[in-house]
Amino acid sequence: MPSRQFHYCPICATPLQKKIVLGEERLACPSCGWVHYEDPKVAAGVLVIEAEKALLVKRVMEPFTGLWSIPAGFVNAFEDPARAAERECHEETGLIAQVDHLYLMETGREHPRGADILLIYSASIRGGELHAADDAADAGWFSLDALPPLAFASTQRLFTQIPH
Repeated sequence: MPSRQFHYCPICATPLQKKIVLGEERLACPSCGWVHYEDPKVAAGVLVIEAEKALLVKRVMEPFTGLWSIPAGFVNAFEDPARAAERECHEETGLIAQVDHLYLMETGREHPRGADILLIYSASIRGGELHAADDAADAGWFSLDALPPLAFASTQRLFTQIPH
């Protein structure tokens, strides 16, 4: 299901029409042949655990404003997802993370503006100073036995899988 409806071709401005292309109904331009392919949205985040405490950020925007999640965000076009996870951690917490390995991949969009694919990397902190920034209202370390209210089902599932 497309996340938004396009009406005109971005190449020649001709009104788009629905057409079967490669076995699926897609919006296509009858004039220049441009076809709209809905690409998946990819997000990447870091799971940082030190001394039995997890690094979390408090969401400042909907959905789930005021609830907590791992530092994460969307991967930009042509960006390595591991570097995106490190970038998001720095933007949201002020901390410099280094990805160790891919920990988990989640699929399925949880809300209309969400990602279709979430890549969660195990990471460690290499520097920086903890402070909330970008789209985080707060940032902090939480005991695995006393986590605050978590924002996403994917985050909740993640923490049920961590041995502690």
